[in-house]
Amino acid sequence: MQTIIQKILVDENHSFACRYYKTPHFETSWHKHEEVEIINITEGYGTALIGDYIGEYKEGDVFFIASNIPHWFRKSNQNIIGNAIVAQFKKAVFGTEFLSTPELRSINHLLHKNEGLKIEKKTKTLISKKLQELEQAKGYARYGILLDILNQISQSKQFLTLSKNFSSGIKNINPVMEDIIEYSFKNYLTQIKLCDVADMASMSIPTFCRFFKKNIKKTYFEFIQELRINHACKLLKEENKTIMDICYESGYNSWAHFSKQFKEVTKRTPSSYRKEFAEEQAM
Repeated sequence: MQTIIQKILVDENHSFACRYYKTPHFETSWHKHEEVEIINITEGYGTALIGDYIGEYKEGDVFFIASNIPHWFRKSNQNIIGNAIVAQFKKAVFGTEFLSTPELRSINHLLHKNEGLKIEKKTKTLISKKLQELEQAKGYARYGILLDILNQISQSKQFLTLSKNFSSGIKNINPVMEDIIEYSFKNYLTQIKLCDVADMASMSIPTFCRFFKKNIKKTYFEFIQELRINHACKLLKEENKTIMDICYESGYNSWAHFSKQFKEVTKRTPSSYRKEFAEEQAM
């Protein structure tokens, strides 16, 4: 039960990739690759899985994903369009000695942090524009724009750290993890039995639990909990429903259980989460 290791295709005239991916090529399974990735969502919305992070993504979002951090941008449903501009490059593309120079110290540090970041505010807007330029650029200009993007991210404090020091230790390709995650997304709002999920993986329950935690760095029920709370957060922001209704629509049968888990994941109560979002939108 392991992550798909993706091979990034690079044009023979280029040393790194930067291109648009639109449905159906936008859709990828739970995967990782040696290349560092910078992705700007230009259309669509859904759930982002980056290392041990689970949360929403939407149009305009920009993410920095370090080398070998597994990830999956999964659309909310198959009827919406997914579109993104993605830059993918190996750290070696700049050369070790070049990155070691004093002028590039902050970029070198960024590329070796092993983190997944969500870029925010003015830096997000700037990186979005730079990625569009990079996709169109040719020759020497591509290097200059990529370095500028990395410099802007490395110098900025406008980001959220989503996943840190994530290491799955995975070397082989196995599609079972994709099947498990797919099943979980389809059923997380209903009661899920661990024995059924373990059967899908052709494993005993203890073996499945060990393998899942090795891959995702959390237990299977912690994973389901975060899917449910992420769904609740979306409803709190987008729907004018009572919090009790949202509790039940997010797969919970107990208000006390929902309230406790919501606070564990978000560090806020459901009502304070909704209030903070409304205040941000009013600014």
